[in-house]
Amino acid sequence: MPDSPAGPPTPPIPLAELLAREELGLRRIAGPEHADLLWVHTSEMADPYPYLLGGELLLTAGVQLADADTYVARLVQAGASALGFGVAPVHDTVPAALVEACEHHGLPLVEVPPETRFTAIARAVWRLMAEARHRELRRVTRAQQALATAAARPDPVPAVLRQLAVQLEGRVALLTADGGVLHAAGGHPAPDVRAALARLARVVAPAALPGTPYSPSRKPSPSSATDSRGDTHLFAYALGGGQGLTLVLATPRRDSGDHTVAGIAVVLLSLLTAPHQGADAAGRSAALVRLLLGAAPQDVAPLLGDGDGDDWTVVHARRADGTPADALNAGALGAALGSALSEVDRDTVRILLPCPHEAVAPQPGWTLGVSGPAPVTALPDADTQASRALGHAEATRTPLGTHRPGAGGLAGLIPADRAEAHARALLAPLTDPLAETLRCWLSLHGSWDRTAVALKVHRNTVRQRVARCAALLDTDLDDMDVRTELWFALRGRTP
Repeated sequence: MPDSPAGPPTPPIPLAELLAREELGLRRIAGPEHADLLWVHTSEMADPYPYLLGGELLLTAGVQLADADTYVARLVQAGASALGFGVAPVHDTVPAALVEACEHHGLPLVEVPPETRFTAIARAVWRLMAEARHRELRRVTRAQQALATAAARPDPVPAVLRQLAVQLEGRVALLTADGGVLHAAGGHPAPDVRAALARLARVVAPAALPGTPYSPSRKPSPSSATDSRGDTHLFAYALGGGQGLTLVLATPRRDSGDHTVAGIAVVLLSLLTAPHQGADAAGRSAALVRLLLGAAPQDVAPLLGDGDGDDWTVVHARRADGTPADALNAGALGAALGSALSEVDRDTVRILLPCPHEAVAPQPGWTLGVSGPAPVTALPDADTQASRALGHAEATRTPLGTHRPGAGGLAGLIPADRAEAHARALLAPLTDPLAETLRCWLSLHGSWDRTAVALKVHRNTVRQRVARCAALLDTDLDDMDVRTELWFALRGRTP
């Protein structure tokens, strides 16, 4: 079952919960009692190994069962969690050789009675998964509210750590760049666990050489790492903010939502421990909050500093592998680019960089779109520029796309107000989605596939929209003169 980007992944389902469904009549007859189920798969192949992902409850009637020991060994090798054997119509009872093989290889074997359909078992597993996911979402939501309340206390950092220790039922600590304990909560782990946490912290935030101050420019490290000591699960997360701080955790379990809860705490602690710069920084933070709450840019410009040298650059980013980003990813990417101002909007990370700043460099595993410098009052335009640059980068399969200013060349010879008036008149028949599709299509030299990638729509949708544009404008889009005039108009049109 695929994970949803809107919350934590679906927890595995204990085999015991499925066996407890009396209406199914399932009975474990061999192998260990405990198993975690992630999938349900039915196969009558003699060797289903190539088609298993791991974590399956494999259901079979044993149509091609020949060598039971080899069959079970291959299932274990593939990572299957359990085997469900349907009695009748092929076998009247579960073969003794199969029972012996499952016991030998440690694979739970479940007897499925003749009256129970395999589809009923699959539905039951999906229903249990949905219930477990709802429980996990509620738990994560409650944890988020508790952590946010703790962050509002007069002693926010210790309060957040204490609340995190309660939510995860373990030991948490905030370590400095040299490994010292800044704050801690949640009991006292054994010496070997403390030593393992210190080593894990150095993985995500390697200590500097003796006498060398911490520097954010050191070689990038992973943003998180995990380990274990017996039944204790260990975690380490690097905090943003350029201080070299690390959050370490030792917990008795590793549930699917724990990483999400820890990620929320990392974001809060990164903001709470970031260096402050007096009233100026406080004013900028207040301005950003007002912007997030919907205030007009011109109303908050004085707080952000809307003068020379106070322009901003907007960066849009998406994971190159298509997986959804979360707050932890966003914070780590923002820290890599030198900013704590980041947010996640569905699958896109948006980062605000104060100017001047070093040129934005490609980041491993990300596709970036970068706007041009803009004052606070023009941030919506810069946001559009970054979005378009990201779309162009994805369409052309490049890791970094940068907005190219329209000033200069022939376009610079036309006064901006006249260019915009002409663009408005020429493009009046087009709605915003149609105009944006046409602009993107022209910028990608009429490529249907690249435009579809950039706009995240089907190529046939692009064809229909472009054809609709041609009809509404009553023009021939194959004519280069027409394309050139439309391109100038679209560049001069205010988004």
